[in-house]
Amino acid sequence: MTQAVRLSGSARIGGAPIFSHLDLTVEPGKWTCLLGASGVGKSTVLKLFAGLADAVAFQGDITDPGRVALMAQQDLLLPWLNTLDNVMIGPRLRGDTPDRDRAMQLLEKVGLEDRPLVLLDEPFSALDALTRLQMQDLTASLLKGRTVLLVTHNPSEAARLGEHIKIMTPSQLIDIPRPGGTIPRPVNAPDVVATQTRLLNDLRSPE
Repeated sequence: MTQAVRLSGSARIGGAPIFSHLDLTVEPGKWTCLLGASGVGKSTVLKLFAGLADAVAFQGDITDPGRVALMAQQDLLLPWLNTLDNVMIGPRLRGDTPDRDRAMQLLEKVGLEDRPLVLLDEPFSALDALTRLQMQDLTASLLKGRTVLLVTHNPSEAARLGEHIKIMTPSQLIDIPRPGGTIPRPVNAPDVVATQTRLLNDLRSPE
């Protein structure tokens, strides 16, 4: 992706507001980490970018990112299909003939090589601490140079992976200075620890 994608506006479900006057820009080729309290609308932002928020009434503007990859907290796979058949379910649902060779290539490349925008919704939240670090390292390697929006509740994760770090509240975004160094940063680097501490403090009292 050679240009930024942007979401600017307000969202409601039914009569209940989710967020208002949100203005989020995801810079091309960078990891943007989005934190905030549960229920503030972080996952809704991902769904709006992915075009999957039919129940949400959104007023504003969204840049069309083109093809996106969305990794949610649950894998959402069909348990009666094997991995390859799960990959080929999209073309079948569209009435197309699945390309088995293409599906195998996607599996080999984690299915992300032709998506301009990668949306990650707490993908490592169910992992133990060591596996989580390993998956952060692997994902950062696989997605190097990609445009990534990562929703996370983990300040350490944001401090390790974020090239832009933002805290979302119902009324604003708070920009947090990122640590130095390239991602994934060492978990015990002093500026990573300092950023993690600041994120914890700001999440306690974001306004």
